[in-house]
Amino acid sequence: MTDDPLPRLPSLLETVLGVGSELELRGTLQRIVDGAAELTGARYAALDTTDPGQDGLAPIRTTGRPAPARQGAGTLDVPILVHGEDFGRLHLAGKRGGGPFTAQDEQVLRVLAVQAGIAIGNARLYETARQRERWIEGAAAVTTALLTGRSAGDALMTVAERARLLADASAGVVLLPTPEGGMEIVAAATHGDPADIVGTTIEPGSAVLEQLLGGEPVFIDDSATDPRMTTHVRHRFGPSMMLPLQAEGRLIGTLALPRRRGDRAYTPVERLLATQFASHAALALVLADAQHGRERLAVYEDRDRIARDLHDLVVQRLFATGMMLESTQRRAGADDDGVHETLGRAVDELQSTVQEVRTAIFALQQPPAEAPVTFRGKVLRETAGAAALLGFPPSTHFLGAVETRVPERVAEQLLTALRRALSAAAGRRGVSRIEVTVDARAMLPDGRAAVRLTVHDDGERTDGTTVTWQSPL
Repeated sequence: MTDDPLPRLPSLLETVLGVGSELELRGTLQRIVDGAAELTGARYAALDTTDPGQDGLAPIRTTGRPAPARQGAGTLDVPILVHGEDFGRLHLAGKRGGGPFTAQDEQVLRVLAVQAGIAIGNARLYETARQRERWIEGAAAVTTALLTGRSAGDALMTVAERARLLADASAGVVLLPTPEGGMEIVAAATHGDPADIVGTTIEPGSAVLEQLLGGEPVFIDDSATDPRMTTHVRHRFGPSMMLPLQAEGRLIGTLALPRRRGDRAYTPVERLLATQFASHAALALVLADAQHGRERLAVYEDRDRIARDLHDLVVQRLFATGMMLESTQRRAGADDDGVHETLGRAVDELQSTVQEVRTAIFALQQPPAEAPVTFRGKVLRETAGAAALLGFPPSTHFLGAVETRVPERVAEQLLTALRRALSAAAGRRGVSRIEVTVDARAMLPDGRAAVRLTVHDDGERTDGTTVTWQSPL
């Protein structure tokens, strides 16, 4: 290749234009390296950044053998400046033909380095704009998802999963404060099974926790070696961000975004955008909770109104009709056996109807909270809800492995029987105590395994009233 730079001018211009046309930062750097090698005839070219963490970049190289020592005639080295700051250095080695690099090679390389600095600055601006756009779109998507009636657990998972994808993290984790003053992981979005992550706690007094409770984000270079990290899962992760979910001056929880060990550190731009996302997500969580509260209040009001109307209108009318029929039955003569029997059946039917309506009223007065997922939880919800009618909570006991032995079909039948029994007890006078027992160790007379429900109250009669229901398993 000639030492005269003019014959290389068209190639230099073409390379400069190619570098300037690339918008993506890594693509820009690769064009710079490839163009430098082509223009100077170097066998090997590399661009090492001064601060790889700033842009999340690994060194950019051409294909070929590793670079030799960077001193002497066989190497060429020029700096790249971006807005007056040192971005990195462009290294060339092994000129084709075996000769040394010339002054003209260095001159061409310096021209390319100046244009590269301009192109890198533009690519940085473009990449920052793209990142900001993605995070803004992600925050908007989270808000939309949270305001469409998701449950509290689903809302937290939505925040965790969306943040994990935006941050290119190994996991997205949401922690909530514990009564003891620590924080517990309640939602985790990961590539694999998050079961051993959920439930992990940060104990009170932790340096990280104190910073988070003060509303400050925590940035960690390596979770596995940072002494502030104390959880049993820390060894899996490397760089991490722990961002307070804070809105209206109240700390809701923490959003943690750890990357795998060995992954690149978070850039300052990524830290800023993630912190802004956490603030936006916290506000969306507060708004969603307020909306959910308004909806629950509307449900409460509707259920109370329906229950009140049923009690004040339907039950009282049925009761009055039953009283009239009983009075007519007593006045019916002994010779009127047919009439006497018909009136008896009518009274029985009305009493049964009253019982069914009371059961419906009782069900309407239960709090429409999140449905328990376990059989034991469903039983406890029914007994706890009865306190609204009784004025006191029933005493509840479980015998045997109720969770594993009672199938879903039988469980639903038992819950229906329990609601009826509790409603009936609420309608009896003098009831001050109720005992509920669910026995999964019961046996039927024919020897089959069974579950038995017993509801005993101390009302009306001397020895109280006991209702028993059982079913084979």
